[in-house]
Amino acid sequence: MHLVPAERADHRIIDGHLVCDAIAAIGEPDTVRAAADRFSLLAEPGRLALLLALRAVGPMAVSDLAVATGMKDPAVSQALRLLRSAGAVAGEKDGRIVRYRVVDAALIALLDQVRLPA
Repeated sequence: MHLVPAERADHRIIDGHLVCDAIAAIGEPDTVRAAADRFSLLAEPGRLALLLALRAVGPMAVSDLAVATGMKDPAVSQALRLLRSAGAVAGEKDGRIVRYRVVDAALIALLDQVRLPA
């Protein structure tokens, strides 16, 4: 039971090898927090809709995303600001238009796993 932290060593353990395997699978707390933060980006329906649209069709402008998702332009802009600050999307300027795309590879893999009922 070499992976059990000292502060938990006095707890009752039934299957020590399973506990060690579970601790190894969980990983470092910072890694778990980063994964939880990534999942939280997907937890809000508007952000998820934006990400699904961007993943499906590629770079899109705010006004087009608003029409596609049924959101208002300011709500789309606010969600994209949050997604951009999290490193999930990036904007590319084309004259006065900014088109956004998904850039986080791990998030792309998660989005590819989303299978919504028709």
